[in-house]
Amino acid sequence: MRVLIVEDERLLADTIADGLREEAMAVDVVYDGDVALERASYIEYDVIVLDRDLPTVHGDDVCRELVAGQSADGRAAGRILMLTAAGDVEERVDGLLMGADDYLPKPFVFSELVARVRALSRRSLPPVPPVLEKAGIRLDPYRHTVERDGRELKLTKKEFTVLEELLRAGGGVVSAERLLDRAWDENIDPFSNIVRVTMATLRKKLGEPAVIETVTGSGYRL
Repeated sequence: MRVLIVEDERLLADTIADGLREEAMAVDVVYDGDVALERASYIEYDVIVLDRDLPTVHGDDVCRELVAGQSADGRAAGRILMLTAAGDVEERVDGLLMGADDYLPKPFVFSELVARVRALSRRSLPPVPPVLEKAGIRLDPYRHTVERDGRELKLTKKEFTVLEELLRAGGGVVSAERLLDRAWDENIDPFSNIVRVTMATLRKKLGEPAVIETVTGSGYRL
């Protein structure tokens, strides 16, 4: 899951981001609306956590442009969770009418934010079986468990996400760039060999017979 945090209170933004990363999400952070719109124009986010009371470009305008842009170019719509210090009903209704998918007043309990982000992410993804299975591998995204031929595997968060992406591809090739986009955030060096290293450890943990194929020049296939 990839999330964009748009919040001008830097301490709050960074705290939210750190907490979501602990929940195995890839998180990018920006502190103003202009940069948020620029990022969302070329990165496909599952959920955008958007502060309504942004300076310079108001959160309402960011929300409208995000919704209009998604409609115009046909991209999968990232779900918008709007945050605001004003929690009255009129404010919530206004936010939803302009295209936000959910609304959370400040101050909030972090566990509720996580639950809302996860719920919105499920709505942004195409329907998939609740448990992903192939080649004796059984991955449960919600319980965060993996087995192969009945043997439980202990995977890191990144290994789990990489394996989940390969399973979701249904035998299709997944590029290294796609894996970087889904399992890591913007702070990772795009020229890093981290995907190759993670793939090596994942293959070792999956054991024999080998099930992950390297497709030269294209990526990986399960």
